[in-house]
Amino acid sequence: MGDGTCYSVAMRRLRFCVLLLSITCRLSLSQDVAGTPKQTELNDNITIFTRILDGLLDGYDNRLRPGLGEKVTEIKTNIFVTSFGPVSDTEMEYTIDVFFRQSWKDERLCFKGPMEMLALNNLLASNIWTPDTFFLNGKKSIAHNMTTPNKLLRLKDDGTLLYTMRLTISAECPMQLEDFPMDAHACPLKFGSYAYPVSEVIYKWTEDAAKSVVVAEEGSRLNQYHLIGQTAGTEEIYTSRGEYTVMMAHFYLKRKIGYFVIQTYMPCFMTVILSQVSFWLNRESVPARTVFGVTTVLTMTTLSISARNSLPKVAYATAMDWFIAVCYAFVFSALIEFATVNYFTKRSWAWDGKKAMEAQQPKKKDPLALSMKPNNTCSAGVNYTANLTKDASISTISNSTTIQLKPSESKAPDPKKTYNSVSKIDKMSRIVFPVLFGTFNLVYWATYLNREPVIKGAE
Repeated sequence: MGDGTCYSVAMRRLRFCVLLLSITCRLSLSQDVAGTPKQTELNDNITIFTRILDGLLDGYDNRLRPGLGEKVTEIKTNIFVTSFGPVSDTEMEYTIDVFFRQSWKDERLCFKGPMEMLALNNLLASNIWTPDTFFLNGKKSIAHNMTTPNKLLRLKDDGTLLYTMRLTISAECPMQLEDFPMDAHACPLKFGSYAYPVSEVIYKWTEDAAKSVVVAEEGSRLNQYHLIGQTAGTEEIYTSRGEYTVMMAHFYLKRKIGYFVIQTYMPCFMTVILSQVSFWLNRESVPARTVFGVTTVLTMTTLSISARNSLPKVAYATAMDWFIAVCYAFVFSALIEFATVNYFTKRSWAWDGKKAMEAQQPKKKDPLALSMKPNNTCSAGVNYTANLTKDASISTISNSTTIQLKPSESKAPDPKKTYNSVSKIDKMSRIVFPVLFGTFNLVYWATYLNREPVIKGAE
């Protein structure tokens, strides 16, 4: 009885294990059946794309442009500026970091597949035809290759290609500095085909000119300029090899004047004011006025030299040069004014001093002239001896001399009063110099700040 019970329990356990094993097998089988189509589909897509690429490049000659002998190849371009600046005034160039996009259609690369667009590796760009675009006014261009070449290639099923690369370009920026530092410039970026004339390759903007060149909101890297806008256009150039299309983008810059006001204009202004302080000093204060004049002239010389260091060596005068030149003229004129006042002051002192010294000394009378004058005291008609007559004569002469010396005892003018007198030239200079300098500043700033800057080279 006990053996039968044990046997039945063992059978039940065996049946339960078999049931679990069957369920597990069914679940795993169903999962395999469900996952196989997806994996199979993925493998099929990879195989299809590989066959498409192999088929596209089979017999493809990247030395020949699309539509050779049939039609003109059209290249559509646009630019996205990620960073603009810096700008070098001395070299007349600027640096720009861009995403340069080109799009064209190559019917030899048409395909049919499960996707309308293929995102391809940049290695494929070396196996297909690409435009020979170059920058006409570029001095130096860098294609970024870290960590891999920064290039993007997209292929549509109709054969349209999108080719994008990241470039850093140093380009020429012709500058007209007559209005410096209140000047504005248009820095161009010119590019086109190096070898293909318009009969084979033409360039166009992807969208309208206003939307084909875009600058990032925080893309400006300028300390001395404001980037006030950009435009895009097209021009045709003619050479001995034919006619070529040139795409142009202009970036408009307006210089910030704050730095130059602090570093140049204010020191010049204060130096001129300092030179005019000497007009209020005593004209006999020769050392003090000499120090004012010589120091201000040397200061203006130093400022004029340092102001030119940040500019190219142009042959014409800038607006700052005119301001410095006029300030230098005022300072030098103040020194000449002091020399003139000093010259006339010395002559006046010598003449007045001589007259004053002569006035202090009593006039010497001629005894012979005094003896010839009639003597009222000795005219009484009484005869005296010779000695008495002589004594009376001496007494009379003495009294006469005393009477005539009294007018000379009047107070002589003090020669020191001429030393501290104010020169008429100084009085006039105290008014004329500030008025002229103030008028010049009004005309100068009203002229340059209110007029529109002339931007040469922009259409």
